[in-house]
Order: sequence, then structure tokens, then C-alpha cells
Amino acid sequence: MLFTYVVTGWEGAAHDSRVLTTQLEDPTSGFPHPPPGKYYLVDSGYSNKPGFLAPFHNVPYHLRDARRRAGGINSPTELFNYRHASLRNCIERCFGVLKARFPILRYMTNFSLIRQREIAMCCCVLHNFIRLHNRGDPLFDRYGIDGVMPPSDSDSDDDAPSSSGTARDQGANSRNDNNFANDMRDRIMFEMYLNYN
Repeated sequence: MLFTYVVTGWEGAAHDSRVLTTQLEDPTSGFPHPPPGKYYLVDSGYSNKPGFLAPFHNVPYHLRDARRRAGGINSPTELFNYRHASLRNCIERCFGVLKARFPILRYMTNFSLIRQREIAMCCCVLHNFIRLHNRGDPLFDRYGIDGVMPPSDSDSDDDAPSSSGTARDQGANSRNDNNFANDMRDRIMFEMYLNYN
């Protein structure tokens, strides 16, 4: 339950996918791109593309939806979305710990925007420090530890893809990348469903 990359300073109305796209397009951002064959789980507000695995649209997604249904899981896409949500739940718990530990995050309107950025970043750094150096922390215990281990130094990706070429080339590459990502998600979904039954 660690933060691996934090961006502060965007207005609250900025869509998460816009913030991510801006970071991905900035070669100086230091964004930790996942290594080949790995990906970040993203919610339905993001595109499914290489390195970012999104749930299926128009299919029950939230854990409470799947648990409430009398018939249970009825399709490969429902199973995929259920398990996707189960894994993403760790992210929500991480933010829960952060907000519970640092209530100042709820009351920052009294501070200048620059100070708000600094406070948010400091809280994330302190959160990670406590997680790494105090494994018996009661707040982490209360929000549940799920076996996710902190990344090691060997997990970093120094060969992040660069953006180059014309807009037309990038558009074609983007469509090919999205097709590749959708095919990969489909393969994962069908293998998951075969092992489920």
C-alpha cells in the first residue's frame, strides 16, 4: 500500500485521464512506465492501452454489484470486472489510510495553492515512510494488508517509451496499441473464466 508516483497541483475538476495523459506525454515527468508485459489497473475513466488495463464498459464492475446479484457471476466479462475491482480495491484502501492519518487533507482550502501542493506531497511521502518502516502500524492493519509488497529497485523501468513521429503516425500507433491492449485483456478474461468454471 505505497504511492509510487504522485502529481500535485492540478485543479480538482481536472479529469484523472487528462492528468495521466499529460504525465505520459512529458518525457521529463519521471513517470514509472510499467515494464513490458506488466500493467497498471485503471478504472473505467481511462482507456485500455498497453501498460494500463481497464475494465469492460457496460458490465457490472463494483464489488457490491457483483455480491448483490442473485445469480452471481454469469459471464467472462463480469468475472474479469469483479477481479479487476477486487485488485483495485487496494488503491482505494491506500487513499483511505492517507486521509485517516492526515485529516489536514480534508481542510486545505485555507492554504494557498502552492502550500496545498506541498502538504499533499509531504503526506504521501510520510505515508510511504511509515508503511516501509513501521510494518505493525495499526492504521495499515485496520485498512487491511493484502500481501502487496513494495517495489524493489529492480522493478524500475528506465527505458520508458518516447513519443515521436507525426500526429497521423501517432494516431495510427494509438489505434494499434489500443487493439493490442484489448486483445490482451480478452486473452486474460477468457483464461480467467476457463479456470473459474
